[in-house]
Amino acid sequence: MKSKAFKILFFLFFSIVAFAQNNIKGIVTDSQGRALADVEIYNKTNSSFFKTNTKGQFVITGVDSGTNELVFFAPDFVIEERTIDFKTYKSDLIIILKELETSLSEVVVYKQKEKLFALNKLKDIEETAIYAGKKTEVIAIENLTANKATNNARQIFGQVAGLTINENSDAGLQLSIGGRGLNPNRTSNFNTRQNGYDISADVLGYPESYYATPTEALEEIQIVRGAASLQYGTQFGGLINFKIKSPSTKPFEVVTRSTVGSYNLFTNFTSLSGTNGKFSHYSFYNYKKGDGFRPNSEFDSKTFFTNLNYKFTKNTSLHFDYTHFGYLAKQPGGLTDYMFLQDPTQSNRERNWFKINWNLFALRFKHHFEHDADFSLQLFGLDAYRYALGYRSNRVSNPDTPGTARDLIKGDFVNWGAEARYLKKYNLFGKKSAFLIGGKYYQAENTGLQGPGSSGSDANFDLATGEFPFYGNQSDYKYPNLNFALFAENIFQLTNNFSVTPGIRFENIQTKAEGYYRNINLGLNGDVLLDETFDENVTKNRQFVLVGLGLSYKFDNGMELYGNISQNYRSVTFSDIRTANPSAAIDENITDEFGFTSDIGIRGKIRDIVSLDASAYALYYNDKIGEYLIQKPNTAQLVRYRSNVGTGITYGVESIFDVNFAKIFFRANENIIWKAFANIAVTESEYLKSDQPNIKGNKVEFVPLYNTKYGTQVGYKNTMLSFQYMAVAKQFTNAENSPIDINDNTYGIYGEIPAYDVFDLSFSQKIGKHLKLEAGINNVFDNSYFTRRATGYPGPGIIPSEPRVYYATIEFKF
Repeated sequence: MKSKAFKILFFLFFSIVAFAQNNIKGIVTDSQGRALADVEIYNKTNSSFFKTNTKGQFVITGVDSGTNELVFFAPDFVIEERTIDFKTYKSDLIIILKELETSLSEVVVYKQKEKLFALNKLKDIEETAIYAGKKTEVIAIENLTANKATNNARQIFGQVAGLTINENSDAGLQLSIGGRGLNPNRTSNFNTRQNGYDISADVLGYPESYYATPTEALEEIQIVRGAASLQYGTQFGGLINFKIKSPSTKPFEVVTRSTVGSYNLFTNFTSLSGTNGKFSHYSFYNYKKGDGFRPNSEFDSKTFFTNLNYKFTKNTSLHFDYTHFGYLAKQPGGLTDYMFLQDPTQSNRERNWFKINWNLFALRFKHHFEHDADFSLQLFGLDAYRYALGYRSNRVSNPDTPGTARDLIKGDFVNWGAEARYLKKYNLFGKKSAFLIGGKYYQAENTGLQGPGSSGSDANFDLATGEFPFYGNQSDYKYPNLNFALFAENIFQLTNNFSVTPGIRFENIQTKAEGYYRNINLGLNGDVLLDETFDENVTKNRQFVLVGLGLSYKFDNGMELYGNISQNYRSVTFSDIRTANPSAAIDENITDEFGFTSDIGIRGKIRDIVSLDASAYALYYNDKIGEYLIQKPNTAQLVRYRSNVGTGITYGVESIFDVNFAKIFFRANENIIWKAFANIAVTESEYLKSDQPNIKGNKVEFVPLYNTKYGTQVGYKNTMLSFQYMAVAKQFTNAENSPIDINDNTYGIYGEIPAYDVFDLSFSQKIGKHLKLEAGINNVFDNSYFTRRATGYPGPGIIPSEPRVYYATIEFKF
């Protein structure tokens, strides 16, 4: 079966790269005569695609011997259409594209933004960033028929290969995705950005993302895998950038969407945008509330965002963003394996709460120089906190006792940074190359406090030291972090088709921990047996260099072979080096993690029928940090021990195939829509070495053997129906590869996540220009499964995924 599939793939590949007898050549420039690279060319006559090279040149092969209708498309330029009769064609074509002006009608501008011919990847150069030779993916949100109101990750990221997802039942207030053996928890192994700036708590010390941009506000999601480490710093996963919608070209536009769903779900999303001369703006407000499908589950959230833009000239602009996100959630806690099998909807935690307050600021200046160069300077900052309160014993089945102390953890995050980039396009040996240089300064002054929470059941986040003066473990720390980085990449265009992109990044990192922790042990009668306070003032300075290399060969018909290898790095975080949880312990010699990522693949489009990206990858992870249970010295207590567990490798194949069946069977009828995709990832992993017993030779955590998603969209005119099926193999959550224990009614923290599958159905209907209806069913067959074993909040223990839920949305646009 595999042999046959490979034969078909190679047949398709070689058939599309072969040149036909009839060719049309030419060059594409702007109105000032500058060559335009990566202009997409669509031959309507035979439905074939082509692109210009770095010198603006193109060769259209396999043209009809008669009349050919050609369409030339590039972002920020007006679409140019030409009819060429091959019989009278004698000389090379010269195509001049006019710049797209904001004064054009809304219909024209909308057509430009549809990107009907764009491939599902980032361009080699996007403003002041280079992506040549890297594995990139772009999710066009407008093209999705999915549950956008709850940020349903398995639908939103359905066509991104290899991602693992931690599912929550809080309407998508947090996003938790990983992949390639990286823990999905709060997307902490990616550099997470919104409109190009960081949004996590602390890029170095606590890179968890408690804020997730509402999908209803997004234009697209940009993903760059591990090779993003050179431009975006210390992570193994890569980059995820949430690009919010651009302002409407109308003077005034309002969109409001209201959604109701199962378990008293209600959301409202309302946006206001417009353009008046040189000034444009986009703002939204998003409200969500619901009860969740388990007892002791409820949430209430509010998100506000505003984007203000001023264009001084056509080459110079200033942009300001502000985001506020706040929510309060009651959390039902985790389950043991026995409890999950008995009843996955139960809860034995009545006093657990979680609160977030997030404030993001960003100011960006952009300028285009007439000598074909671009400069950007971005200032960004965060003022935020996350408070967690509740009973979180490792003995998950133990009920919470009213009137006792709860654990209170308070984290406050104040950080700011600046990132400058300069990108210059230049000619080298007659070929168009590009050089990028940039720098980033980042400073954080964060605090972490832990102590006794009140004996009540309410969301009281004040310390209760008066009520519980001898609470077992207390701590109060400051974490002042400082980071300075320089990076550079260069696209060397060696031929019209082949490019090499080397890159380098220098990091200077200083992390500190200043504070104290206090250990108190009480006897059975409440007497104080031990009361120790330890002051700490630890500073870690690191300087290192990351290097990488990307390769790209582009065929004239738009297909591309690509490959890359880049070094990766991850600093130890706050939670890696300090905990006051009596159920956890830290290796005092824990160190940073180093490794590398490599990809090789083929991507592109076969006519207007098939879009594909198939690649193989390897991720080498040295000194990987993980947790396992050990017996606490001189006691019978089992604690979670965090340390460098070993060196691991994950490798596999990730592929996405998207087929437009409407272009095969119903080409004459443009009203019919029928697309289908297959997203298949097959991954293997192994711990190559470890100083710990029972780990070498084991599978790396969070690596299912197969991770597949299949979907189809069918529609007619303004009616659309979408189906998606997801199937994921079993995976382990700890390096010891503990199997599932159905009789375990104590912990539930470590063990296997069993294989699962889930089916989703979504529907949308546009009615005129101003009204749209959406509805759907998630988990249609009501499967009982889970994707996460939490070691802390919102557990500890198994966090069950949602059962079958329904939703309905109504949208007005005016």
